[in-house]
Amino acid sequence: MTISYWNGRYLPLDQVQVSPLDRGFLFADGLYEVTAAYNGRLFEAEAHIARLQRGLAALRIDTGMSAGDWLGILERLTAESGIDGDLTVYLQVTRGAPTTRAHGFPAGVTPTVFGMVSPLKRPAAAWREQGVAALTMPDIRWGRCDLKTIALLGSVLAQQAATDAGVVDAIQIRDGFVTEGAATNVFVVKDGTIATPVADHRILVGITRQVIQRLAATAGVPFVERDVRAIELASADEVWIASTTKEITPVTTIDGRPVGTGTPGPVWGRIAALFAESQGR
Repeated sequence: MTISYWNGRYLPLDQVQVSPLDRGFLFADGLYEVTAAYNGRLFEAEAHIARLQRGLAALRIDTGMSAGDWLGILERLTAESGIDGDLTVYLQVTRGAPTTRAHGFPAGVTPTVFGMVSPLKRPAAAWREQGVAALTMPDIRWGRCDLKTIALLGSVLAQQAATDAGVVDAIQIRDGFVTEGAATNVFVVKDGTIATPVADHRILVGITRQVIQRLAATAGVPFVERDVRAIELASADEVWIASTTKEITPVTTIDGRPVGTGTPGPVWGRIAALFAESQGR
């Protein structure tokens, strides 16, 4: 059985027991992170930890744990996973399990900290060679999408809409502007410039998004953060989605219409090659 971390202990996953009064279960009152490890090497672990700590501070959940403590958990779970090949480490922190159910923050409750490992199924070669299809839909999520909370029903419904339509992702639209995919950041390329929605409360600042921005600077490819109008999707030369598990994936069809030439574009090819190098591939 796969190893897990549960409130200071390492034990088989099937031995973890969650209280029905845990606020993660009752209120989705918590945060999570998913960090990839390629060939046993954690990828951008410090960035994931920093985002987790920012979220915990915003939600006023105090675990008393340092960045070094979080890194130690990630490293041990990776080392003792028993999984051959690439994997992901999932961390989740909730406000804890008080003795009664009430909306206000409970006093004197210890946060719940959970971690587990899973095999990483990397994007199929066909995604890189041919691109993927997506649809657009209204963004119905709550107003603080910059926090990586476990309140994911909006994203669940978006992904299911994509699945029902036989496509890979749902690009969400709010007030006429692109926000995110179901669980991805979105990038639009026009005339050689990469544009992605501005990092405010409407989107989660993805770690892969940060890597893309860094790689674009290294390669001398123009990169801008700005409001991206939904109508720009129809005239874009390239559209990408990116996340820890989807990496950088070209979108070649949106709502049944081709993006650009209908094939993965040259700017994506350049950044994707640099990204592969950053993974040690």
